[in-house]
Amino acid sequence: MPVPVPRRHMHLPKTRGTYSALTGTVLPCFELRRACTPSAELVRPGGAVLSCGAWSDPLMKLFTGNANRKLAGDIADCLGIPLGDADVRRFSDGECRITIKESVRGRDVFIVQPTCSPTNDHLVELLIMLDACRRASASRITCVIPYYGYGRQDRKCGPREPIAAKLIADMLVTAGASRILSVELHADQIMGFFNIPVDQLSVGGLFADYARTHVFTNGGTDAVVVSPDVGGVAAARQFADRLGTQLVIVAKRRKQANVSEAMEVIGDVEGKLCIFRDDMIDTGGSMVEGASALMKRGAGRVMAFGTHAVLSGHASKRLAASSFEKVVVSDTIPVPAEKRFPQLDVLSVAPLLASGIRCIHEGRSVSGLIR
Repeated sequence: MPVPVPRRHMHLPKTRGTYSALTGTVLPCFELRRACTPSAELVRPGGAVLSCGAWSDPLMKLFTGNANRKLAGDIADCLGIPLGDADVRRFSDGECRITIKESVRGRDVFIVQPTCSPTNDHLVELLIMLDACRRASASRITCVIPYYGYGRQDRKCGPREPIAAKLIADMLVTAGASRILSVELHADQIMGFFNIPVDQLSVGGLFADYARTHVFTNGGTDAVVVSPDVGGVAAARQFADRLGTQLVIVAKRRKQANVSEAMEVIGDVEGKLCIFRDDMIDTGGSMVEGASALMKRGAGRVMAFGTHAVLSGHASKRLAASSFEKVVVSDTIPVPAEKRFPQLDVLSVAPLLASGIRCIHEGRSVSGLIR
């Protein structure tokens, strides 16, 4: 049964489905509870509530930079509030100039800004917007960072190397962040780089619902979840447990950054539907090589689920020409038309983030959205 959540209205008729902010349609993955008022909530069958619909609180303000305005707008639509009025421009020499054009004094401010490519530009936008809101006397400022750039630089791999993920954390706190809300950080230890609360949401439930609805045949009895490397085993194991499947590991040797070579497959894949699960798809090399290794060992079909669609370089062409039947990502990073390819499906995390924002604002637990 869904976890009880305080509501201002009762007698909510139920339908089955999940709202897709990209298509404006409802897919059969969540339970949609609508009231006679315009308010609505998305309730995952396990109990997690994903907010969607008209709902407003004058103490909340939602702003965004230029990194992913589409996602920020979808989050605002799910919350039923308008995006805050902020002017984000650049001087002729490239410097960023931001003006918050409405009062945020005493308000609970949320700034939606993934630090995706161009990473440095979007990071500076976020820092300056934080400073502007702090100097304007916002009571609390939560950075909603769907994709945390520099997350792969979370430790020293050799002498005289920086820990850039920690440096970015210090910069955000110094600029005025009171709290961080993110989606699947590259390494859990990044949460420890902050001295402020950090909430890390997971798209595992969204991906699992999609797989059951649009991918599985025979109830998924022929499916296995594949970790593209040893470092991703924990996340792949959680996904496999959620789907009730076995786990397969592709062991690889990375010659240098962004260049890898698949070496060995651990587990039985013959005749199986192999579902890769990773936190991001960058160049696509690891997954394409892994898929090739699985097909050589008799895999029936291969698909990929990656949270963050970095898709740098020739990743889109590489994936389009691969043996992947489908590549499923989220919209934590905007995917422009030139990077899309026939096998690509993009799922919206707007309801998930909107629910997280609403829980934080109302002082409620977000634990139901984490796993």
